[in-house]
Amino acid sequence: MAVAVPQGGAGGSGWTWRPVAGDALLARAFHSCTELRGRFYLVGGVLAGGVREPSSDTVVFDPAAGLAVRVGARGGPRRSHHDAVPVGGRWLCVVGGWDGSRRLATVAALDTERGVWEAWTAAAGNCPPAGLSSHTCTRLSDRELRVAGREGGTRTQRRYGSIYTLRLDPRAHTYCYKEEGCHTVSRSGHCAALLQTPGPHPSHQLLLFGGCNSAEPEVAGHWSHGKIKAFFLPKGGTTCCPPFDGTACKACEQWAGVPAGASGTTASLMFCGGALCCAVWWRNSDQS
Repeated sequence: MAVAVPQGGAGGSGWTWRPVAGDALLARAFHSCTELRGRFYLVGGVLAGGVREPSSDTVVFDPAAGLAVRVGARGGPRRSHHDAVPVGGRWLCVVGGWDGSRRLATVAALDTERGVWEAWTAAAGNCPPAGLSSHTCTRLSDRELRVAGREGGTRTQRRYGSIYTLRLDPRAHTYCYKEEGCHTVSRSGHCAALLQTPGPHPSHQLLLFGGCNSAEPEVAGHWSHGKIKAFFLPKGGTTCCPPFDGTACKACEQWAGVPAGASGTTASLMFCGGALCCAVWWRNSDQS
């Protein structure tokens, strides 16, 4: 595991990679690696070349201690080519993937507080994809994800790629897919990034990169000004969050103007001038 750091300090013009950990537990491919409350959760994947059967283990890496340990929770999903997202600062939701015999569109969740895996169930009105692998799941809020990428068999992939909204209910442990009316170029093994557009009234768009013959990124979703809010700690600011804390501190929330009672969700960890800061995203819909 490695981290990119700026060369020559905060004002450096380039970046360099620096190894931060080397452990046999981290050796795998086609897995997911998700930050939750300051720790990285590695789920499943393929542990050796030529192996077709995916692993069902979960490894937690603590960057502060530089330590990787295997999670003792039983019943972990046997998955590769899946994606995973943190939900509510508590659950690690694994979406879709290959279980060794077929592609799935189900949701399994690790309750990090209880240390158990849960198989969430489909809610009424669920319209799932044929099966997902090498896709992306982008979190818009703790209750809403945008899923894009490979679905179904080879013939489907040659036609187009569908986009789904996946709604989660952490309290009921349920999920529900809804297919969006737009389509994308068929992609697999791509990357997705939720980016803010410039201007006085910035909006957000979800861009897909790679995973097909086209070299151009593709828009897989657009949200007008105010629908999705983002906060980044300003460079050189005096307000900061606790090191490797996966939730925003109260000072940061007040500086960003997060509404009282809003469901804040950490989008990612960000390094500013060598210091670790937090980034917070939240949806207006979470306030209702």
